[in-house]
Amino acid sequence: MSNNSFKPTLGLTDATMIVAGSMIGSGIFIVSADIVRNTGSAGWLILVWLLTGFMTLIAALSYGELSAMFPKAGGQYVYLKEAYNPLIGFLYGWSFFAVIQTGTIAAVGVAFAKFLAYLVPELGNSYFLFQIGFLKIYSGQLVAIVIIILLTYVNSRGVKEGKWIQTLFTSAKLLALIGLIVFGFVLVKESYWDENWKTGFNSLQNKGIKDAHGLLQPADWIGISGSALMGAIAASMVGSIFSSDAWNNVTFIAGEMKNPQRNIGLSLFLGTLIVTIIYVSANLMYLNVLPLNELAFPTDDRVAVAAANKIFPSFGTTFIAVLIMVSTFGCNNGLILAGARVYYTMAQDGLFFKKAATLNKNNVPQWALWAQCIVASVLCLSGKYGDLLDMISFVVVIFYALTIWGIFILRKKQPNVIRPYKAFGYPFLPLLYIIMGLAFCVLLVIYKPMYTWPGLIIVLIGIPIYYIAVGKKK
Repeated sequence: MSNNSFKPTLGLTDATMIVAGSMIGSGIFIVSADIVRNTGSAGWLILVWLLTGFMTLIAALSYGELSAMFPKAGGQYVYLKEAYNPLIGFLYGWSFFAVIQTGTIAAVGVAFAKFLAYLVPELGNSYFLFQIGFLKIYSGQLVAIVIIILLTYVNSRGVKEGKWIQTLFTSAKLLALIGLIVFGFVLVKESYWDENWKTGFNSLQNKGIKDAHGLLQPADWIGISGSALMGAIAASMVGSIFSSDAWNNVTFIAGEMKNPQRNIGLSLFLGTLIVTIIYVSANLMYLNVLPLNELAFPTDDRVAVAAANKIFPSFGTTFIAVLIMVSTFGCNNGLILAGARVYYTMAQDGLFFKKAATLNKNNVPQWALWAQCIVASVLCLSGKYGDLLDMISFVVVIFYALTIWGIFILRKKQPNVIRPYKAFGYPFLPLLYIIMGLAFCVLLVIYKPMYTWPGLIIVLIGIPIYYIAVGKKK
């Protein structure tokens, strides 16, 4: 192992930018269409985003206690290992490497290419290049891989380079998003606000979606209530939870934070609060700019493009394409920077490839960065990242709930450890998150089982791998 160690170079602003920048990818520009299709009303659209924001804020405030107790690289992996046992920590780390982080990096990279195609069609995901065996290669996949390789290279040069990109791109996308929201209320010629809010919380669901020329066309809507409505809300939240995920990435880089006991918890709160306010505001803007049917059925689910074309008729599509490219580039930088620290910590514990436990001359885990890059690139080529991410929302929430339950375990197990910061609203708010998270998971098992069991299988594959790793270590 190298003698190098992490250098504390990141302050509160850097950490907040990593939280916000890792959260805002392409989801907010797309997934609201699916939420409206599932629930069919303005009230439920906003409530789904508020529920997701509330859950994310509670989780972030709860993680503050754990990050102050264990201010070292690895974050959630370390918390699970300390609260439960090395196996549970490993299962999280394994799922993180196999799908959670790498699948998200792939999806965000492909989203970049998807919107680059608005400006250069030959670089899009539908531009076929060649075939290798059963694999069809599209130029968009190669663009995504080039972006992932570029950002991996930049982050292998040192944490300062990654920090600079993060601050620049996150600031740019926050300003552009705020501008889009404001202009959506100020510049739009026709407002649909009153008309949309007449739907209130009277939930409707589209009965049949006809596929015509590859575009989704609305059929008639039927009223839903009771358990069907609960199922629709759970299905809707897959998209909003994915859009709000990766807020915990800042915990992985605790080893490079100045005053981590204070700054990680504070950056978690500030970052998730900023993003929640922006997400809810963006959806209020969509309700002002678009009629509900257009919100539910924009071309290719690109809600933000449909909205921007109403606000800026001459250049709306270009504006959103550039904004999403800035957003996804910054998002992937944060994901790539933070993810490698988890594999580094696992390798230090003898539960990952030995080489991942070393830092290069720039004090960053270069080998772990490139291993992550390879898996994410393979997922880009497979084209299955979207399916994987549907499966992973379920697993991610289970691990969040387990981690937050870890606060209760650690208060009993390690009562004398100094806790510079305690979970806000303990025990009520952490318990509320666990109940909400498990309710979401149970509803998904009932209504969308295909979103659940493949993710669980991926986690369970980690059990034999763990025992092989432990055997080798001995």
